[in-house]
Amino acid sequence: MSTPDSSISAAESSMELPSNHKKTLTTTGESADESGDGEVWDAFNQSFRQVQTVLDRNRSLIQQVNENHQSRIPDNMVKNVALIQEINGNISKVVSLYSDLSSNFSTLFHQRTAKSGSEDKTSSPQA
Repeated sequence: MSTPDSSISAAESSMELPSNHKKTLTTTGESADESGDGEVWDAFNQSFRQVQTVLDRNRSLIQQVNENHQSRIPDNMVKNVALIQEINGNISKVVSLYSDLSSNFSTLFHQRTAKSGSEDKTSSPQA
């Protein structure tokens, strides 16, 4: 089983752009850079990195909450209130980031489908 750190690096590496992404052709025959695919993937990659940063922070906060709880020191228990509130806020951030990602992906998908549909109509011979 992989450690949390190795799973993070695996997740990050799976989000990396392929080394040949600039040579990839789209269905319209444009290179990926001409159609803006590189910028789109960079934006998605940045969003996933933001999510991962918040999740990493939550992991650290949860560990701290657990340590405070196990210590049974009253002052540490009081500190847990603020830590748990921060965790809750971070969860809201992750939800918002994923919502934005979903919306952006959906918008991009619909723009691409509409664009390829209109290009198909203009490139096909009329009878």
